[in-house]
Amino acid sequence: MSSAGGQRPPANRMTLQTFKARLGGASKGFKLLKKKRDALKAKFQALLKEIVDTKLKVGQSLKDGAFALAKAHYAASGDDISSTVIERAKKPTLTTKLYPDNVAGVSIPVFKMNYDASQDSTAQTMGVGSGGAVLNATRETYVKAMECIVKLASLQTAFHTLDEEIKMTSRRVNALEYVLIPRIEELIHYITQEMDEEAREEFFRVKKVVEKKKVKMAKEKELAAQQGKEQIAAIDAPSILSSKKDDDLVF
Repeated sequence: MSSAGGQRPPANRMTLQTFKARLGGASKGFKLLKKKRDALKAKFQALLKEIVDTKLKVGQSLKDGAFALAKAHYAASGDDISSTVIERAKKPTLTTKLYPDNVAGVSIPVFKMNYDASQDSTAQTMGVGSGGAVLNATRETYVKAMECIVKLASLQTAFHTLDEEIKMTSRRVNALEYVLIPRIEELIHYITQEMDEEAREEFFRVKKVVEKKKVKMAKEKELAAQQGKEQIAAIDAPSILSSKKDDDLVF
C-alpha cells in the first residue's frame, strides 16, 4: 500500500474496492484485538489481586514453618535435625509439573505441585521416641508453604506473560487505530475525490459534445431548409419551352 506522502494509487473502481476491503479487514481486526486486550487486562487485574493474597499467604506459611521447625528442634532435645532429615531424604517428595492454560488465545504456563507421601516413609520413623508428632506437623506445615510458593510462582509467570502480551496487543491496536486505518481512509477519500473529479470532467465533456452536435444539427437543418427553398424556387421559375404566356412580354 502506498503511503499518504508517497506515490498515490491509481484512482479507479478496482482500487477503491481493494482499499475498502482492506479497511473492512483492518476494522474487524481492530475490534477483535481490542476485545482481546480488554480480556487480557481483566485477567491481568484478577491475577494482580490473587498475587497479593498469595504473597500474604506465603509469608504467613513460611512464618508458621519456621515456628514449627523451632518447635521440632526443641522437641529433639535442642539438636539440629536438618542434617538428619537431609540424610534420610532419598527421593523427592514434592514434584512440580508444567501445564498450559489459555486466556484469550494466549498460552500461559501453570505450575502444579504433586505431593507423594509414600516417599516420606523413611523420615516418618524419625523422632518416634521424642517429638515424632511435632516433626510430622512441621512436615505438613512446610508442604502447605510449598503449595503457596508454587502457586505464587505460577501466578508470577502468568503475570509476566500477560504483561508482555498486553503490551504487544496494545501496540497492534494503536497501530491499527492511529496509523493504518486513518491511512486507508485517507486513500479512499483521495480515490473518491479523483473519481468524482473525473466524473465531473466526463459530464462536462459530454455536455460540450452534445452542445456542439446540437449546433451542428441546427446548422445542417438550416442549410437543408435553405437548399429546399432554392430547389422550390428553381421549380417555380418559367421555362422558355413552356406554352404558358409570360405577362412581362410586350408582344
